[in-house]
Amino acid sequence: MTQFEYADEPQPTGGSGLEKTRLRLGIIPLTDCAPLVVAKEMGYFAQQGLDVSLSREPSWANIRDKVVLGELDGAHMLAGMPIAATLGLAGAQKAMVTAFSMDLNGNAITVSNELYARMQKADPQAMQQRPIAATALRKVIDEDRAAGRPPMTFAMVFPVSMHNYQLRYWMASAGIDPDRDLRLVVLPPPQMVDNLASRAIVGYCVGEPWNQQAVELGIGHVVVTGYELWNNAPEKVFGVTRAWAEAHPNTHRALLRALLQAARWMDAAENRAEVVHLIARREYVHAPAEVVAHSMTGTWRYAHDEAPVKMTDFNVFHRYCANFPWRSHALWLLAQMVRWGQIDAQQDLRQIAESVYRTDIYRAAAADLGLPVPDVDYKSEGLHAGAWSIAGGGRQLEMGADRFFDGANFDPDHPGDLSRNIPVHAMHMAALHEKI
Repeated sequence: MTQFEYADEPQPTGGSGLEKTRLRLGIIPLTDCAPLVVAKEMGYFAQQGLDVSLSREPSWANIRDKVVLGELDGAHMLAGMPIAATLGLAGAQKAMVTAFSMDLNGNAITVSNELYARMQKADPQAMQQRPIAATALRKVIDEDRAAGRPPMTFAMVFPVSMHNYQLRYWMASAGIDPDRDLRLVVLPPPQMVDNLASRAIVGYCVGEPWNQQAVELGIGHVVVTGYELWNNAPEKVFGVTRAWAEAHPNTHRALLRALLQAARWMDAAENRAEVVHLIARREYVHAPAEVVAHSMTGTWRYAHDEAPVKMTDFNVFHRYCANFPWRSHALWLLAQMVRWGQIDAQQDLRQIAESVYRTDIYRAAAADLGLPVPDVDYKSEGLHAGAWSIAGGGRQLEMGADRFFDGANFDPDHPGDLSRNIPVHAMHMAALHEKI
């Protein structure tokens, strides 16, 4: 029996016991808003007795603020956002929770054609490797410094995003200090391409379709995908305030059931073309369907003049236990917040992870649908180059590769060990290691 085949699966329906049935949920125009769009358009929300409207928001700050203020019941969120809001990091403090991971992977780092050409000239051997390391970029930075040029500007979508941490991780692995050697700015995802075209920035890390759009227009070159940096890394979650979850437990559970059903349907290869058709529409991602299809159907392109590369796992929405809110993922994010000086390590990071990433709520919703779940809340990352399995409900659940590009391992019992990659903010990482 595969992970998509469950015998005698119950299908809870209707609004019985729901505290609230009319909901407004936020999305950002990215392909990974798809579980929410599919749940609405394919009737999964309605099947659970929910009348859902989706609000297309211009930025992650809007998403956070509207959920905090109650203008949105919940939203498509960055994996680090519920943690950051709970800690009062990068905005007002408001306890949030997530009980649902929306997807794995989905990001890439894109640079201008001009910078790509300079990187090729600076270190042609490094640029022939896959994944491409940041060593060539470091040489370009050194050239600019020697010539007295100002630091280059890169963009990411939010300070507590995987995009920020992946971009920093990639750069730091080559000895680049992102806080000293260049300038990092925050831009909403749909604005990345225009800013690259106008030369306001030389590169960015963002989700789809905004990497493939730059490739399609011939103005940018993808240097490395998020999947290459960390196979099957967490990306977005569905988040609500803790107060909302406590006031609407049955509604929350119904939402998760609908999202689980949508995610399962989406991960069947034969349904991906329909997903593209749904999310490309103006009210959602508002991008050409052929561009959206590159990542959604795994026909990825690094450059305009290169043939597509098959990348089946670029977007993962259900397989590999993708929807489970792994507390080890939360700890990795917290470790990055410590590494880059956003928080200190004198807090109980495990307690924070467990208060925000609610595996108990997920398990209840999955049980309603007869879906198996992992027996544990934490797992090590970086140990598997290919398929493996994990115990769950008396069976073995299929998992995917989880390698880091630099060969690192992340042990949730010792998260500070990741500091060996680069001694940036070493004092924070030393404190983290001692604390955990």
